[in-house]
Amino acid sequence: MELNKKKIAVLCNYELLPDRVGGMDYFFWQFDQKYKSMNIEVDWFFPNNAIHGHYKSMTIKCVPDKSIESFFLEQLEQKENEYTHIITHFLELCTPFFYKVKHLSKAKIIAVDHNPRPLEGYPVDKRIKKRIKGLLFSRYIDLFIGVSEYTVKEILKDFGKQMQSKTQVIYNGINTLEIEARITRSIVKPTFLVASHLRFSKGIQDLIKAVALLPIAIKNDLKIDVFGDGPYKLQLVSLVNELKLENCFDFKGSSAELKSLYCKYDYMLQPTYMECFSLSILESLAANVPVITTNVGGNEEAITNNENGYIFEAGNSKQLSDLLQEVYLGSKKIKAYTRKLVEERFTIDKMVNEYVQILN
Repeated sequence: MELNKKKIAVLCNYELLPDRVGGMDYFFWQFDQKYKSMNIEVDWFFPNNAIHGHYKSMTIKCVPDKSIESFFLEQLEQKENEYTHIITHFLELCTPFFYKVKHLSKAKIIAVDHNPRPLEGYPVDKRIKKRIKGLLFSRYIDLFIGVSEYTVKEILKDFGKQMQSKTQVIYNGINTLEIEARITRSIVKPTFLVASHLRFSKGIQDLIKAVALLPIAIKNDLKIDVFGDGPYKLQLVSLVNELKLENCFDFKGSSAELKSLYCKYDYMLQPTYMECFSLSILESLAANVPVITTNVGGNEEAITNNENGYIFEAGNSKQLSDLLQEVYLGSKKIKAYTRKLVEERFTIDKMVNEYVQILN
């Protein structure tokens, strides 16, 4: 390889789906375009190939019947694949894989942690295993990136404080230009949306229970549109039917047009149990739509209670119900222009540029 010439491998355990294009897809596209403009090669290792969006112009390498890790190790054994930097997204940290990579390559290894932790923490046996893995394998990773301050704290808690000097935060970011901002916000009888994968850990069952606690007069008028799909949908619909809340909830499925829909609502609801740093929260704020969410993960790094949204205790349906009632009746209201925070701190341009800096 030409002296000082960079070549990057990016390993992402992230399935590429044309009907589920989210914030990370846009980040991958912009990252690739940025480095191509700098005449730097980027090889992408995904579980599958794709041609939607900008993926058609990217160098994607994959073998569907092999894990990303095993396929990448095979690639490293070929001399022409000499990388200066290797970045991993959505791969488990501190595993023997990183030891094997370091013995096949002189590249700087950067591991990005996007994974939320359980609300109650890991079981004791898993905590012990993670600490042992940290002691054995953290030395083979040159830099750990957390997508929030919360994530960095959890990395150190999981794998040991010996890694503190090589951890850094790079916040997730979004493209605000694609999101229309709401001009005015209803003070009474506001409209609500949920934008979420439908699984138990997203806590939507708590929202349904919270609505069931509301006075009948509010339940007769309240409308909550739920965008998203997932394995827990049938249970959620069943709970809505059981509590006779069919008038309140409309499950609209996944939508490729979600970015243009946020601005049609007054508030977003996100009752999640676990979150690293939510792109849907950023998208909602960019649409000037405040967010009502839980005190978990990196949520409070984007949402300041009573300023650009409201924070409640995860799993506390009564607290959420009281909050919903106050917001719906207008006794609680957010007046701030919530887009400003995202434009200043959480853009995709800022995210990409911070990755450029660590690769210099």
